[in-house]
Amino acid sequence: MINRGKHSVLGVMIDAVDYEYAVDRVVAAAEEREPLALTALAVHGVMTGVDDPSHEARLNSFDLAVPDGQPVRWALNSLYDTGLEDRVYGPDLTGYVLAALAERGLPVFLYGSTPQTLDRLCTVLPQRFPGLLIAGAAPSGFRSAAPGEAERIAAEISASGARCVLVGLGCPRQEEFVYALRRHLDMPLLAVGAAFDYHAGQLRNPPPWMQARGLEWLWRLGLEPRRLWRRYLILNPRYAMRLIGQRVGFWHPVPAAPERRALENFPV
Repeated sequence: MINRGKHSVLGVMIDAVDYEYAVDRVVAAAEEREPLALTALAVHGVMTGVDDPSHEARLNSFDLAVPDGQPVRWALNSLYDTGLEDRVYGPDLTGYVLAALAERGLPVFLYGSTPQTLDRLCTVLPQRFPGLLIAGAAPSGFRSAAPGEAERIAAEISASGARCVLVGLGCPRQEEFVYALRRHLDMPLLAVGAAFDYHAGQLRNPPPWMQARGLEWLWRLGLEPRRLWRRYLILNPRYAMRLIGQRVGFWHPVPAAPERRALENFPV
């Protein structure tokens, strides 16, 4: 189990941890009925914080922000000599968490994506993880929350008997949702990105050699060029240049102080 602390990557605080540590924190929070906010950040996720100081402050308030992408792991190793041998990839982390929840009989709630994807997940996940209890599922409304909606959603999740929530709304919408709901729920909330689509069989993972070399972005770009070209062809070079600046000491990003204020206008 590895936990080598939180470190600034372009001002966003990332936890230098491994899968075992992240799963242990999530399961412990589920068992003890304690709030916990987790997100898995790749380059795009880090850059949403770089480009929005308010969002950076929200990200820095998360209990765990794990290095989802290889370039984020490389940044931790290069800047802080953390010696991480692997990233904490969102879809894989989701699988490990679901297996642990199934083993302990802790129900999970699925929030986000579409009704079709959720229907598929409610069928395939219990088959893949025997003993898994799905307490409920609610698709994205693809809109902003109405006044008082955080309390209503939290009440629905609590009434379901869930002990953990997986949120698949896409970055940065899912992080805003987790941030807004954390104060209302006594359980872990995980922003898991495209994990819903991967586990539902709607997205294919790239070959292992591409994942190991940080080329997953190229694979995703090939699958969804019209939607993702701006994310990868603009954000990736900006991330690399800023990281070089931080590495050589030309740029010293000051991490935004963690923010704990209520967020009313969040995506649902």
